[in-house]
Amino acid sequence: MVKNKYYVVWQGRICGVFDNWNDCKVNVEGFENAKYKSFETKTEAEKAFTEGYKNYYKNSSNNTFTALFDSAEPPVLNSLSVDAACNTVTGQMEYRGVHTGTKELWFKQGPFPKASNNIGEFLALVHGLALLKQKNSHIPVYSDSITAIAWVRQKKHKSIVLPTEENEVIFDLLTRAEFWLQSNCFKNPIIKWNTKKWGEIPADFGRK
Repeated sequence: MVKNKYYVVWQGRICGVFDNWNDCKVNVEGFENAKYKSFETKTEAEKAFTEGYKNYYKNSSNNTFTALFDSAEPPVLNSLSVDAACNTVTGQMEYRGVHTGTKELWFKQGPFPKASNNIGEFLALVHGLALLKQKNSHIPVYSDSITAIAWVRQKKHKSIVLPTEENEVIFDLLTRAEFWLQSNCFKNPIIKWNTKKWGEIPADFGRK
């Protein structure tokens, strides 16, 4: 039996821990200064991801790379932060993207009826990636949603929300978002916002 390996991507199209080479490969192949490494166990991989690449690239001659996931490092201010808000009673959802450093609003959509927060986080992330590609900008994108990042990696949403006449516009947006992901490549690192260390993501709606 072939033993499964785990792959850490510190710098790539999407960063994180992957349980197969194919998912790792699509996020590092052709990506300038990609940083990634395989590990025997998930525990080792998650530890390495948290600690940052420096402990695992001690002999690297590349001194220009900034370790985006070094736990001692603050977030990259020249970046885009995205977030969503959803009223769990009414299902009204909206999402937006702001410049991380200046908090300048770059886009805002909604409110949309009968949606979910996961849907909003996913749409915000894809909207941000499409906007940055249009601007030919390779700055990082921050999201505090592990689910949305996973959906982007898979190029498909997995929402349990059912389509109705009321939320038809939402499912149209989801279809367009999936088509964009399947039709486009991007060089922007997608980074999980570390709420515990950095506080709420700058795009947060402040309704908690």
